[in-house]
Amino acid sequence: MTALKPSLPMLSFFLLLSLYSNTFIHTALADGVTPEEAKQLRDEVREMFYHAFNGYMEHAFPLDELRPQSCGGEDSLGGYALTLIDSLDTLALLGDRDRFAASVEWIGKNLQFDINKTVSVFETTIRVLGGLLSAHLIASDYATGMKIPTYNNELLNLAEDLARRLLPAFDTPSGIPFGSVNLMHGVDEHESKITSTAGGGTLTLEFGVLSRLTKDPIFEQVTMNAVRGLWARRSRLNLVGAHINVFTGEWTQKDAGIGTSIDSFYEYLLKAYLLFGDEEYLFIFQEAYAAAMHYLYNDPWYVEVNMDSAAVVWPLFNSLQAFWPGLQVLAGDIDPAIRTHTAFFSVWKRYGFTPEGFNLATLSVQHGQRSYPLRPELMESTYWLYKATRDPQYLDAGRDMVASLQYSARCPCGFCHISDVEFHKQEDHMESFFLAETVKYLWLLFDLAVGPDNLVENGPYKYIFSTEGHLLPATPEISLVQEHCSYFGAYCHTGNMQNESSASDVASNPQETNDGSLYGRVRTRFPSGSTFSDSTPISGLIKGVCPGLTHGQKFGISYVASSHRAQEESRNLRKPTVAESHSLVVVPGQTSEYSPSENKNYHEKFSESSVGGAVSDTPQKR
Repeated sequence: MTALKPSLPMLSFFLLLSLYSNTFIHTALADGVTPEEAKQLRDEVREMFYHAFNGYMEHAFPLDELRPQSCGGEDSLGGYALTLIDSLDTLALLGDRDRFAASVEWIGKNLQFDINKTVSVFETTIRVLGGLLSAHLIASDYATGMKIPTYNNELLNLAEDLARRLLPAFDTPSGIPFGSVNLMHGVDEHESKITSTAGGGTLTLEFGVLSRLTKDPIFEQVTMNAVRGLWARRSRLNLVGAHINVFTGEWTQKDAGIGTSIDSFYEYLLKAYLLFGDEEYLFIFQEAYAAAMHYLYNDPWYVEVNMDSAAVVWPLFNSLQAFWPGLQVLAGDIDPAIRTHTAFFSVWKRYGFTPEGFNLATLSVQHGQRSYPLRPELMESTYWLYKATRDPQYLDAGRDMVASLQYSARCPCGFCHISDVEFHKQEDHMESFFLAETVKYLWLLFDLAVGPDNLVENGPYKYIFSTEGHLLPATPEISLVQEHCSYFGAYCHTGNMQNESSASDVASNPQETNDGSLYGRVRTRFPSGSTFSDSTPISGLIKGVCPGLTHGQKFGISYVASSHRAQEESRNLRKPTVAESHSLVVVPGQTSEYSPSENKNYHEKFSESSVGGAVSDTPQKR
């Protein structure tokens, strides 16, 4: 199919769409959800979870995933009870002590990763590694109320073993990992050198938590290297593409967007800062987010553009974009989040589900992208917006989502993919994230409305949700909370700070708020016309700003351009490129507080790059 060419009428359409929103966006929601109905909906979602979980345990376990229509099972990732691992912290969240303890015990005794399987680094990290770490942190801590007396760090040991088997994927000139790795033999000889931006840049939370728990910095270092490797190769517009060659650093797909192949790269930049307190993640997020809002945002939708020219290449809403309003809530940028969620939910209202692709030019389902694989992103954003605003419209939206799932996706043993959103045709498959995320966010939404009594809302810690919905607590051991005090004044080390605390309505202590994980009610936001080089306060943790301080100025990391592109930009801009095409400037070495790892090869390799992007000794062809 020939790609749709952008045109002036099409661009005008984006500007005029909101004026005609009443013809497409449903403004009449269902009658308001009462407190009693919210309780009933919460209980209904709980039943939905157990319908699918019990179906998996009875008909598919210990295979990876359930076939909910035929009541069978299949191995889809690595053959290690994937759905059970992905469901662990949901069991804990629901307060199911018996099943949580029994599942942790079984995994501790039976799971092993010494298997000849080639697996996705990204999927294995967010589903398996994240699931093990989240369950470990719950099972080992009396403060959670779910501690297992006989538990002895079995899940943490498994997580460390798994992560070490993934480490060979990071042995690339760019520091950006291969997309897949064999758990027994390392990277296959003929493994593709092309990976997605999300695949390479969405590993920091899980690997970072593992480093904090094991006191071994290698896991955190390699994932920081990957982020730096990607960000160093951004365009001059501060946009990143969708796919990149991990050896040459050349972008093989230059479409920039917030959805497919890129989405969680943005998500982990902010969440890594919120969880770990490392301000470099925040600097990158500020620049990346401002560029996205400047070049991709066509209020209330988002488009895909060429990362170098910002020319619109694809006027498409894809379902993975639906996480974005939730991320904006965490960033304190509420107003555009509300408008975008309304637009995204209008697609759900029209079809009963969100298709994988919806064409904004034709206002119809994109050809070849008609399915809904039980994705959680819209539920996630609905939960966060209700948490931030307490607007009952989000409860109404949640009720509509539950109704669609129950009426059209429910199968004999679980919930089925929808292969065609217009005809609601079912497909015999259920991804593990349905139990890890989809029902979790719906349950949290209605439990919050009832009066929350759960680990997230009333527990001992503030929690950051991974991109797979796993609960990662901001404990002193993980987040190094004592470091956060320096971030309340933003980045200024002199008297240049512009204090905005009186105008931003931010609580002086994030632990005193219950509006969300480590953020307060924030009214400051990115102006729609702000330039991406400005440091603009977007998080509830920040009260001030040092004008004009960029990531490169702060940390000494400049972007790496191909030699051809550098020459073109040099001629066009009449100034030299920021960095030579074969080198990556990194920050000076830092002293680690962690104990040395037994894996000396990786320590030696990455200590040379000073926790920065891995740098080749010879010039590379980019």
